[in-house]
Amino acid sequence: MSEVAERRKRGRPRKEARSGASARAAILKAATEEFADRGYEAASLRAIARRAGVDSALVHHYFDDKADLFTASLEAPLRPDRVLGVILSGPHDDIGAGLVRYLLEQLEDPKAQARVVAILRTTLGSGPGSRMLKEFLAREVFLRLASAADDRDDDAVLRANLAASQLVGLMITRFVLKLDPIATTSPDELARRVGPVIQWHLFGDPAAPLR
Repeated sequence: MSEVAERRKRGRPRKEARSGASARAAILKAATEEFADRGYEAASLRAIARRAGVDSALVHHYFDDKADLFTASLEAPLRPDRVLGVILSGPHDDIGAGLVRYLLEQLEDPKAQARVVAILRTTLGSGPGSRMLKEFLAREVFLRLASAADDRDDDAVLRANLAASQLVGLMITRFVLKLDPIATTSPDELARRVGPVIQWHLFGDPAAPLR
């Protein structure tokens, strides 16, 4: 093999890597636009592939599913749907405290915290970003919480949303508003205090008094 051919052979993976990076970037750009235009529920991986000018199989090559693509387009530091999977696989009585502790510990990282603050600000707005994020949370997070509470229960969705409101309110107070003493209290202490409330919303008897 000639020296020129050998150089071309060695250079081919770098070219393919650049092409792959370019395709992934095009998919992410198309996904951001599709989610903004149509919302999370209505957007489809096939439509995103068409907008990006790639085969739909390539979208599945880079991203597991729509939730994975959505969080990547937001540059979210956490996959809420996967976080819930980890927490819900643990002891039943520790789900509430586990959610609070895991979330706050993961957001101790300054970069992750900054990105979550930006996402929370989007959620509080009224633009397309707020719409698609709320739809994502409703489908990929709240419904899984409702299922954990017992999806046969008529008020399971209400239970899930009440629990979620506690988590979102805690994050806004701690990371966006930075109000003391919540902003400086340890994750373990907040989990000890807020966890039982979330646990009660999910699994408690609404007719019984909260102890």
